[in-house]
Amino acid sequence: MTKLTRSLCFSDAEQTGIYAARLARHLRSGDVILLSGDVGAGKTHFARSLIQSLLAEPEDIPSPTFTLVQTYETAEAEIWHADLYRLTSVQEVEELGLIDAFATAICLVEWPDRLGALTPPSALSLGFKPGQSPDARSVLATWQDPRWTETVTAW
Repeated sequence: MTKLTRSLCFSDAEQTGIYAARLARHLRSGDVILLSGDVGAGKTHFARSLIQSLLAEPEDIPSPTFTLVQTYETAEAEIWHADLYRLTSVQEVEELGLIDAFATAICLVEWPDRLGALTPPSALSLGFKPGQSPDARSVLATWQDPRWTETVTAW
């Protein structure tokens, strides 16, 4: 399959959150979004905005840096928000149950390089980088599954 890409630019955190909420409306069980970028690049803010937009009642969305995985129930599907930064092997990913969740939940995965060969080929990858101003973000979306084309390019 051919990899497709699209560059997205957000002027501030609010615009990043709006895009996350728009993307969330198109998600369903089995969708995996891989969030990469340096510490502070905007991955967790994006994930929080996406999750919050799908919840029936607002709730605190903590970073899963230390818990590794946080789960949320929504009308659409269970959401798994994973932060793999502290993992050192692919075996640890398997022990989390994340591979099973890829088939049954909406999964947001920070530090997806830790997945190695377990990376789902149908995933949408979002690479975050600081933009021109302090609050701006540049995001490179990459995907192979044609399912993402209309969703990503709608911005």
